[in-house]
Amino acid sequence: MSKNLFENAIPVAPLKLAVMPSCEQLGNDVDSYISNIRRIRKHNEAASIAFKGYEEDTYKVKVCCPRFGSGEAKGMIGTSVRGVDLFVMTDVMNHSLTYKVTGHTNHMSPDDHFQDLKRIISAAACSAKRITVIMPFLYESRQHKRDKLESLDSSLALNELVEYGVSNIITFDAHDPRINNSIPLNGFDNFLPPYQFMRALLDKNKDLLIDRDHLMVISPDEGAMHRAVYFANVLGVDMGMFYKRRDYSKVVDGRNPIVAHEFLGDNVAGKDVIIMDDMISSGESMLDTARELKDRKAGRVFICTTFGLFTDGFEKFDEYYERGYFNGVITTNLTYRDPALLTKPYYYEADMSSFLGMIIDYLNHDISIGGIMDPTEKMRVLLEEYNKATRI
Repeated sequence: MSKNLFENAIPVAPLKLAVMPSCEQLGNDVDSYISNIRRIRKHNEAASIAFKGYEEDTYKVKVCCPRFGSGEAKGMIGTSVRGVDLFVMTDVMNHSLTYKVTGHTNHMSPDDHFQDLKRIISAAACSAKRITVIMPFLYESRQHKRDKLESLDSSLALNELVEYGVSNIITFDAHDPRINNSIPLNGFDNFLPPYQFMRALLDKNKDLLIDRDHLMVISPDEGAMHRAVYFANVLGVDMGMFYKRRDYSKVVDGRNPIVAHEFLGDNVAGKDVIIMDDMISSGESMLDTARELKDRKAGRVFICTTFGLFTDGFEKFDEYYERGYFNGVITTNLTYRDPALLTKPYYYEADMSSFLGMIIDYLNHDISIGGIMDPTEKMRVLLEEYNKATRI
């Protein structure tokens, strides 16, 4: 189907990728995917001027944001972007990068990354034909709603990007996808990785039985319900949910402390379970859920999360893994991962680079991405192939 779509499609403009240092590895993988796929693709209008620069060894342009001794910075693009379809990629959660301020070393925060993103956009806006921002972890997405006298940071950030001339914003598994209501007249695409989760899980566990008697999907709280409901429906299994009983008479570290985790759902005894959520921050909620499931005699426990931030390190995860509370953690490569994570025996990677490359390729041709936004059919095919292989 995709072959026929591309045979008669003409690019909007020459494709270029502005990959920020924060997501260099992901950007390189995406760049390689697009370069390889375009070498073998056939077009009916390949000789047209519209295909100038279509097949390249790399689509990356040189970008940097050098800083002055005071900590101030500027955005610089080292390659012409006049008339191009520019995709700017950034990872606002990469805390490994540093810069100097009056001789002191600072680690880059999400705010620093967002400012650098705006600098590169402002450097390109006067020349590029179209600018799309790829921000896998949506900046300030955890502050997606306002209660009393609070800032609404994610909405402000989206509107700021629109004012800078950005045509479309691509993100993954937004904490609350309704944040796109902040920019109703502009492009906002939110993609989900359940197919990549399932592929990573089945690659390493060939003995999973995917039916109601042997598998359940669990939401660690009410906020992740929609993810778990979708996943369970596609797999054809039951789901359950924990809700956090809080002490609303106290505030600790800006939130009401959790008193207990209460479970709503069928009996999990003897069943393998998949816990679904958008991110692991400290990991406290995921680990508590895993422990509660094991206390209820669950079989294997697998944690699936789009963004593995591990803000409190790996010590607690190592401990819980050794104690048998969970069997694997599946996260994507959309954000920075501490090198130590890659060495953990419980870590599974859900590779998103080819999927992201496909999204960019479709958009550059102005081909509808509705088909690739919905992973349902791909998951069904994957499950059919897996079940067929396990029956042999």
